[in-house]
Amino acid sequence: MQAVTVHNITKTYGKEKKIAVDDISFSVEKGELFGLIGPDGAGKTSIFRILTTLLLAEKGMATVDGLDVVKDYKQIRKNVGYMPGKFSLYQDLSVEENLTFFATVFGTSIEENYELIKDIYVQIAPFKDRRAGKLSGGMKQKLALCCALIHKPSILFLDEPTTGVDPVSRKEFWEMLKRLKEQNITIIVSTPYMDEASLCDRIALIQTGKILSIDTPGAIIRSYPGHLYKARATKMFRLLNDLNHHPNTLSCYTFGEYLHLSLKHDDEQNRTALLEHLKKLDHQDIEISEVTPTIEDCFIKLLKN
Repeated sequence: MQAVTVHNITKTYGKEKKIAVDDISFSVEKGELFGLIGPDGAGKTSIFRILTTLLLAEKGMATVDGLDVVKDYKQIRKNVGYMPGKFSLYQDLSVEENLTFFATVFGTSIEENYELIKDIYVQIAPFKDRRAGKLSGGMKQKLALCCALIHKPSILFLDEPTTGVDPVSRKEFWEMLKRLKEQNITIIVSTPYMDEASLCDRIALIQTGKILSIDTPGAIIRSYPGHLYKARATKMFRLLNDLNHHPNTLSCYTFGEYLHLSLKHDDEQNRTALLEHLKKLDHQDIEISEVTPTIEDCFIKLLKN
């Protein structure tokens, strides 16, 4: 049985009927770590809220653990764990009080499912008497994950769990997710960070409510059409403008300390002609070499198609 199925879901907001989710379909296998990857406003949170029965879609259907999100919403809420993007625990309660409260809501206890949260809980245990509102970003994140896991859910929904968290805490968080996956928990995570896509089993690239591509991170990278080059010279801003105005440039954009460049006609003769053109424009210390695309490059390419 698939953990999640989504068929032609559409959701709009407001009087203007602004589209948040635009006729999307996908499925998630049991035990899979599945990522929804896209920028703010792409529709990730709306999808999560529909799947966790907090929002009704206007069109389409979805199941979670084989249960219909409309008809079986009460049972779904017992089966899943949900960590929203915004820290939503009780800030005036201590770490221990928050955990005890959420365990009680689900008719369980910290002790009953301690093995599941142990690796995370030991990191926040020294602060168990501290109010949740006084915790650091990384510690709030760990507490929220503990509360989402306390009833041993079969599916865990994590909505942008690492946004605003320092790089060390981000790395620790993904290591925790790997250990949870080993316990056969299906994990669906959303993130705007393209570098986190490679940590998922499969990903869906999403923008303005539409899914652009669904596959493994490796397969999406391998599907990148043609070659991609990194380019650098002394005057980077001028280089970006000159490359974007060149008739053989398909796309050119800033990527870290380099520009990433793809060409309409990509052969040795055209690459040599481009290099000579840049020299005539008095660019100094020109570097152009082929580079392996990243998920971000693939996302940009799909947006331009």
